[in-house]
Amino acid sequence: MEYKELDVNSVISYLKSVDEVMNYFGSDDLKADEIGDGNLNYVYLVSSTTDSKKALIVKQAVPYLRCVGEEFALGRQRMTYEIRALSKFKSIAPNLVPELYHVSEDMSIVVMQYLGKHIILRGGLTDAKKYPNLSEHISTYLAQTLFKTSSLYLDSTSKRKLIDEFNSNTELCKLTEDFVFTFAYMENETNDADNVKDNQLAKELFADMEFKERVLDLKYKFMTAPDALIHGDLHTGSIMLNEEETYVIDPEFAFVGPFGFDIGALVANLANNYVHHTIVTKDEDFKEYLLETIKEILELFESKFLQLWEVQKESALLIDGYIDDKTAHRYRKKFLKSIIQESVGFAGCKMARRVFGVAGVAEIRGIEDKKMRRDAEALVLKIAREFVMKYDKIEAIDEILEIIKSAR
Repeated sequence: MEYKELDVNSVISYLKSVDEVMNYFGSDDLKADEIGDGNLNYVYLVSSTTDSKKALIVKQAVPYLRCVGEEFALGRQRMTYEIRALSKFKSIAPNLVPELYHVSEDMSIVVMQYLGKHIILRGGLTDAKKYPNLSEHISTYLAQTLFKTSSLYLDSTSKRKLIDEFNSNTELCKLTEDFVFTFAYMENETNDADNVKDNQLAKELFADMEFKERVLDLKYKFMTAPDALIHGDLHTGSIMLNEEETYVIDPEFAFVGPFGFDIGALVANLANNYVHHTIVTKDEDFKEYLLETIKEILELFESKFLQLWEVQKESALLIDGYIDDKTAHRYRKKFLKSIIQESVGFAGCKMARRVFGVAGVAEIRGIEDKKMRRDAEALVLKIAREFVMKYDKIEAIDEILEIIKSAR
């Protein structure tokens, strides 16, 4: 089918031609509402006019960056990689990825399960809601997807095939290189101009050459380390959940990249939320919950990743009998330590880029009181700088929490 950009009317006409979707809705009449507020794509909620609980999500990529406009061209083929990533992650962590009802690379479209009983994690955390299964679920997702798409699990041929399948996602990788590692730390037209103007924090950040030099090391790692298939944008807006279930969505940035990037993105967002509650709500109990959640996720990830690795006797990296058990155990522990360290560095970049870059986060940029927002930005940048400057010296997870707590 020839590509056509859909709207709230034409999306229904399109879906009526898809058997899998109409089998779900039966003979019901349909209605569509645009619900997406993301940076890249259009998202529609399509539901039955007689039963609102009978609904699906339709997501379509358009040939430009949605948050900027048609003047910022961006290939819609990025949806191809999201479709492939959703399918791959679903096969690895089936209970943590939504059901897919229809995909079309020609139309750059995916139709998936409507998570009507779930909310976006960012909003829940900003409202100080606790999720008892978050650490368990997201650590499982990270351990399973990262290990089982790496050379620690796959044979050499399978790993290279995976790289070939995903690493032409060049436009979105370039977006990350630009917006996470570059533009947000210098004068650039894509930055939040009103906030940058006459802002001493921006001047200091843009002139901080020690910080920027360290960011270059992390940017190079991002560009050159094909460790595992990563989500590529695993912030708290890409997780939907309730007290029982957790789903990871929106992997359009997926490619075979560094182990620590997804972990770091999640740590960054939890730390940003900690800053929000430090400055805005002053909710000490919830701040402690956020620190405990960071610690639990990292510790559970380490434990689960190691458990998967210990039973994997053959892989592209290691052949059974090559080293004895004691050496293998020591090597694995050292390897996991390096993943946690690099995740801290990536977390610093992901935090800092949200302050002046094109894509802010609601818990910081949405603070209406100007002084409180400036205080929050200063705190975010302080934590981010400590993460970037010290990540490769981190010896224990408690040191990460101490950096967050000690920033005042």
